[in-house]
Amino acid sequence: MEETAMWGLERSIGKSKSNTVKRVSVKHPSRCFRTVCTGWESVHSLLTSHLLLLWFHLDPCDSQPCQNGGTCVPEGLDKYHCLCPVGYGGGVHCAPKLSLECGVDLLFLMDSSAGVTLEGFLRYKAFLKRFLQAVMGRDSPANVGVAQYDTNVRIPIEVGQHKDVFGLLKSIDALNFSGGGTLTGRALRYVAQHGFRRTSVFADVLDDLPRVVVLLTDSKSQDPVAEAAKYARDRDLLLIGVGSSFVRAELAEVTGNPKQTVVYSDPQDLFNRIPELQRRICSVNSPEGCQVQSLDLVFAVDASAGVGLANFLQLRDFVRSSSWHFTINRDVTQVALVAYGSRAHTVFALDTYTNNSALLQAINQMPFLGDVASASSALLHIHSDVMTVQKGARPGVSKVVVLLTNGGGMEEAAAPARQLRDNGVMVFVVVIGDAERDTLLRVAGSPSYLVHISSYEDLQRYQDLITERICEEAKSPVNLCKPNPCMNQGVCILRPGSYWCECHGWEGPHCESSKAQGVTAAAPAQPPQTHPKPPPLP
Repeated sequence: MEETAMWGLERSIGKSKSNTVKRVSVKHPSRCFRTVCTGWESVHSLLTSHLLLLWFHLDPCDSQPCQNGGTCVPEGLDKYHCLCPVGYGGGVHCAPKLSLECGVDLLFLMDSSAGVTLEGFLRYKAFLKRFLQAVMGRDSPANVGVAQYDTNVRIPIEVGQHKDVFGLLKSIDALNFSGGGTLTGRALRYVAQHGFRRTSVFADVLDDLPRVVVLLTDSKSQDPVAEAAKYARDRDLLLIGVGSSFVRAELAEVTGNPKQTVVYSDPQDLFNRIPELQRRICSVNSPEGCQVQSLDLVFAVDASAGVGLANFLQLRDFVRSSSWHFTINRDVTQVALVAYGSRAHTVFALDTYTNNSALLQAINQMPFLGDVASASSALLHIHSDVMTVQKGARPGVSKVVVLLTNGGGMEEAAAPARQLRDNGVMVFVVVIGDAERDTLLRVAGSPSYLVHISSYEDLQRYQDLITERICEEAKSPVNLCKPNPCMNQGVCILRPGSYWCECHGWEGPHCESSKAQGVTAAAPAQPPQTHPKPPPLP
């Protein structure tokens, strides 16, 4: 007689390390004929495997399968799921969510020389394909191209030539190894000139997308790279270097910033660098400077004969690379540039440029003056003719002057520096080489605002420190009446959250208009955007 039976088993397993007893109750249905159950062997096997898991305490989360700070949550004896932090979840193990969502013109420059070898070239092709498969979506705003070089340079895939990933990957598959010499410098200069030509019918229309070159190499260049890389950077190209630790120093020389290099330790580690490369590429749209705090920033650069032309060019490069870290527009960061020798020269005012690209191009036009240095004349000029409302300074916004000097001509600079500080402007002194520290301290006002660098070659290493100090200052509370927003000897009167200008012989929110009768009047000022316009005094 056939009947249905339920086999049950309950067994206690030895105590675990936490002194708790794990128990399991497993029920398995089987069809029996009298007292013989043909399903017992399979039941016994299943029970044994479950009991062994318990006996050896094999928690599915013991292997820590969740990456990037994810939390493993067990689901029974052999399953789990991962709770992933924000920005991760590209897979079951909290892989980074990779997507090239930044709008860029992106050119990969692949080393195809004998130095990288056929094996290395094929590895870069595989890496490039895997990278694009990971980050390129159907609606990705990035335009991608590929160039390869040895003694010569070729651009087999123009930037923006392919609108779909499949076509792009197929073209990459068709790339061939060429061998030859490793002329990285020549390749950088070539792609700066020819790598971003418009191929559409609207070729004469600029798309204003940032332009990024990713250099893939594992062999040292046989020609100089520094001048060619500078040539490319001066044309507003963001250079990113990807290579092994063998070429780390050369990649830093190419990019001008070690943070723009992606260095791998072994061939397999290259493929682990895909998330890092994605972040580097999209950093062109996300400057690391004071993104939240508004800032009026003035660079004052010693362009005297004491500095010399070669060192002056390094100072100019430092201003360029520093400005790259800030979002340039009317609401966030405004930048002015002053070059000085015996007299000060405003290269451009605070309100001249409203985007990073135009600003960086203008910095290249800063002239070398070549006469005797006078830092006092530069600071007086900034006080009276740069950090003013008439020249674009914004009331209620933090204000910083960065003075770049070799320490010459500082003897009379303490008084105008104090005048700027009294007017709410921080003076940050960056001195290169030997200089009298006591004199510099009087100008800076505090050791916190003085950075002493031993040589011009070390200047770039201090860029992050200087940027951080500027941003700390941008967070400080500000006095809406410093510097005085009122023109023509108007008196600034503070009110809760705003100010107004008491005018004498003038009228308007900032005493900007002459009065026909010369009658004294008090006019409410136009406050900063974050504050409502105050009512007039009774």
